[in-house]
Amino acid sequence: MKKNKKGEVQQLEHFIELDGFKAYAKTLGENTGTPAVVMDAGYGDYSKAWNGVSTEIAEYTKVVVYDRAGLGKSERSPYARTSLKMVKELKELLTTLKIEPPYIFVGHSFGGVNVRLYATMFPSDTAGIVLVDSIPEAYKDRLLPTMPEEFQAAYHKQFIREGTYDEFMESLVQVRVNKEHLGDVPLIVLSAGKKAFYSKKSQEIWHEMQKELLELSTNSELMIASESGHYIQNDEPEYVMDAIKKIISHSNVRMRT
Repeated sequence: MKKNKKGEVQQLEHFIELDGFKAYAKTLGENTGTPAVVMDAGYGDYSKAWNGVSTEIAEYTKVVVYDRAGLGKSERSPYARTSLKMVKELKELLTTLKIEPPYIFVGHSFGGVNVRLYATMFPSDTAGIVLVDSIPEAYKDRLLPTMPEEFQAAYHKQFIREGTYDEFMESLVQVRVNKEHLGDVPLIVLSAGKKAFYSKKSQEIWHEMQKELLELSTNSELMIASESGHYIQNDEPEYVMDAIKKIISHSNVRMRT
């Protein structure tokens, strides 16, 4: 692995002209013959959300983190902030960076919605998926009503940084109506076991909904990070790193056969 003079993994910053705005991306590490890892952060989050795991993964393969429109170092977009638009922007960004598919996608929370939709739209681009406490499309109907009123009020107030509540809900509709089985694409679902404000019932429903995501692939696995809140990559980063390494290893085996 190529490193700089300080012995650190090589990191390069990029500003990419997309449809109506300039997006920020950072690449870490270099090509090793295995699929690049593309990380998509949660709602209102950006590339820094992956600082705790991206550098270590870059020891094994190239890593791409980026800021969606209006977040971090990326400019705002004149277009609606829905997953369908974000996926098209990510496709263009990766193409412009000349990072060849297939990719291993890692999506946290709302980022999980995006990478699922990407895998459906561009199945040949997808070598594997890690969903990190990803938002299920039925979240509003099945889980939100079980939460305390103050939690529900705070939940509705969060939609000010990246998009509107309606755009967020439209994204969940988009991933639902476009859902297709991914065949035997490796899929690892990570579920947080210690979510703030969750009652025992709510926590059980959350795990149940995460388990249902396994149905997207015949090659899927659920891991419960029992001591983690929503940000598993911060609370128990080894779960995220181990899941990514497992899919990298799986990809290496498939490429040799």
